[in-house]
This record gives sequence, C-alpha cells and structure tokens, in this order.
Amino acid sequence: MPHPVVTRFAPSPSGLLHLGNVRTALFNWLYARRHGGRFVLRIEDTDRARSDEAQIGALMAELGWLGLDWDAGPDREDAAGPYRQSARGAFYAAAWQRLLAADLAYPCYCTPLELEMARKAALSRGEPPRYAGTCARLDEPGRAAREREGRAPSLRFRVPSGQDIRYQDLVRGPQRFSSDELGDFVIRRADGSAAFLFCNALDDSAMGVTHVLRGEDHVANTPRQQLLVLALGERVPAYGHVPLLVGTDGAPLSKRHGSASVADVRAAGFLPEAVVNLLARLGHSYPVEGWLEPAALIGHFDLSALGRAPAHFDLTQLQYWQKEAVRRAPAATLEPWARGRVPPGEEARFIAAVRANLTLPPDAAEWAHLIYGELPCAEGAVRTAIVEAGEGLFAAALAVTAERVDYARLITALKAATGRSGRALFQPLRAALTQRLDGPELAQLIAVIPERQIRVRLAAARDLASRTARHEAANR
Repeated sequence: MPHPVVTRFAPSPSGLLHLGNVRTALFNWLYARRHGGRFVLRIEDTDRARSDEAQIGALMAELGWLGLDWDAGPDREDAAGPYRQSARGAFYAAAWQRLLAADLAYPCYCTPLELEMARKAALSRGEPPRYAGTCARLDEPGRAAREREGRAPSLRFRVPSGQDIRYQDLVRGPQRFSSDELGDFVIRRADGSAAFLFCNALDDSAMGVTHVLRGEDHVANTPRQQLLVLALGERVPAYGHVPLLVGTDGAPLSKRHGSASVADVRAAGFLPEAVVNLLARLGHSYPVEGWLEPAALIGHFDLSALGRAPAHFDLTQLQYWQKEAVRRAPAATLEPWARGRVPPGEEARFIAAVRANLTLPPDAAEWAHLIYGELPCAEGAVRTAIVEAGEGLFAAALAVTAERVDYARLITALKAATGRSGRALFQPLRAALTQRLDGPELAQLIAVIPERQIRVRLAAARDLASRTARHEAANR
C-alpha cells in the first residue's frame, strides 16, 4: 500500500522570505493538497549565528497570509516533532553515534584554512574540490595529537567508494552519480551543531516526508543525502528539483527586479491571491490560462507540468494578476486603501466607483484626491477638452445640477441643450470633474463626488472656457 503523500517546506530563519522560496513552498503545498496528503513546516535553525527568532514569526505570518496552511509545524507539534531543528539535538546525537559505531563517520580536524588550501590545490590541478580524506584514516594517537593542539573536530560521513547512485528526479528525470566524485562531507560542524546535509535529510525521513520539491541548486546534495539516509536504514523520499526563479534579464531574482520578498509585495499592497496565481505558474503549466481560485490551483497541479527551464519573474505579470485579484476582492479587503483618504463612511461607495481603476493602494490615494480634493488649474489635453467644449456645455450642466445632482437627468438635459453625445459629451464633462480623460464610469464618479464639488468644478470649467473664448476673440 503506497504511503500517504507528505511534503514539507523547511526554511532557514536568516532573512526575509524570498519569492523563490515561497514558490517552492507553494509547489509542495499544492502537491500535498492535490493528493489529500500532509504539508509540514519545519524551521531549520541549527545555524544559531544566522537564525533570527523574529524571522520565524514573520515567515509563519507570511505563509499564513498567502493561505499556505500546514498540518504540522512549530505551532502544531505532533509525534514526529519537534519541528524546530534547534530542539532536535538529542535525535541528531543518537544518529551520529550510530554512524560512528558503524565506522560510517569520523572526526575531521582540518582547519578552514587547510581546507581552503586543499580546495585551491585541487582546482589548480583541474580536479573537483572534494575533501581529500585527510582525516579519514587517523588512528587514536593521531586524533589525540590534534586534540592536544586545541583543534575541535567536525564529523564527516564516510562516503562508500565505487557506488553508482541513481534516482528518478520528479522534474529532471533519470539522474546518475558516482560516489567516487562526492567526497566525504561534514554532518556535524566543529561547534557541535548539525550540518544542513545531515539534519535536512534525516528529518525528512523521520517526519515521514514522501516527496521533496526544492530548487535545482540542491541537485548535488541529493546523492549525498541518499547515501546518508540509507546508511541509517531510513526511507529515502522522492526528490524533484525545480529551476530557480530569475528576473527578466535571466539573473537570479533580486531587489533590482522589483519586489523580491513576500514582505516587499505585501508592503506594496499586492493581494495574496495575486501572488499565488503568479507563482503557481512560474515553472508550472496550467491548462487554464485565466484566474484560478485555490481549489482549482490545487486540482490542476501536476508534477508532469513542472518545467526544466528557468522561471522568469516579471513585475508586470504580477501587476496583471493583481488587477484580476482586485476585481474579485471583497470590498472589505480594499476599503483600508481608502480609509483616511475619503470621508468616514464613504469607503465602500468609493471603492465601488473606482475599483476598475485600482491596482495598488497609491491608485486609491490618487482617485480619492481627484474625487474629494481641490483640483489645480486644468492643463494640457484636459484644458483643451474643456475649452473646445465651450462655456455653454458647463453653464447648462450647472443649471441642471443647481438643486440636486442626478446623472441620468444631467446627461439627458445636456444632450438636448448642446446636441452633443458620446465622446463629445462625456470627455469634456469628465475632464471638468476629474481633470482626467479616462477613468471609472462617469455615472459612478458623479455618484461619489460631493455635490458641492461637482458645482465648483463645473463652474471652474465654465469660467475657463469663457475666459479663453474672450481672450481668443480679443486677439483676432
């Protein structure tokens, strides 16, 4: 009977949650949910010097904001936990002892300087910079001598020689490695903490992880981790390595490409649904091109649709999905964008009027000013539209709105009084009321612009058209 699907996301809390890492988390979450399995969150914080306690709470909050819920994690412990590696020291120590007892690991007393010199020497000879095995056959007197020098040993896994390592990568297909090309690798640092290759692989097995989707920068780690897990008699998960996320220029994603972290996009006002709809498509093909709700994103996720080419993050694409998200968002989601910028109690009506022209919060600020603020003197194409319409249009509009503003009554009266219709009527009216030639439906705008503001702006447009006409007449 096949094991139930268990996937995981195992971030290191050493900085902001990067969009590339989030995409990896999303793929694992989608696969687990697609197969009715479990999604586990594990915090890899064995490197205490680089781990930031505040970042743990931040990354959990950001995953929650994106809707990536987990079934077990630091806040949802179960029998496979704890889910913070810093709390799993006894578990690691027991595994190290098993490996030492079986002569599958040994202490290494090489200093960082010695290792660097050996690495450079290997490169100069055109050889791969793997560990030369300097401490692999040290006897007890040799180890004692190095310890008397004050050297604190790391612990290395003894890679077996002459083995052919093969596995079926879930993304890249058949993979093959020779153990002779790997070199013995560190599983415990000199300070006593667990090394990534060791605890990452061991925890996956101990926590029942069946499928690991991760970045292609881990491809070289996989054969090492397989050897380690098998040496401990544990089950090896299936691995899939997805191409890294890059900018439009093909370089690794960074700040220069726009927002590079979840914190960045959240602070900019992007909605989580927009971020998820984009990331789910970066390196994965969906049969549906348009917007997908979470259930559809899950239902259509397929490992065979994961690509091998680099996935390009484009801020313009994120803005496209943001507009789609804004169009569908509940009013309550968007109302905070208007709060403090529109009269109290008017947030819902304002959002309803301008929603089609919103992408990010600054758009709401701009339209709030255009609707409720004081407009400067008309310039450029806006001025031209007002002047060419003439004083009569705005005088007639003022007469119709003198007592109350009613959009249908206003348009009907202006058509009768001026003979104008369509663009010839609506564009100068829009220019007068918003100093824009495009924007939300005029009926919706007139419904939210305060009546006093409407009259003031119509009067300003009438006066501008009148002054310009007199000036032109005087210069003929």
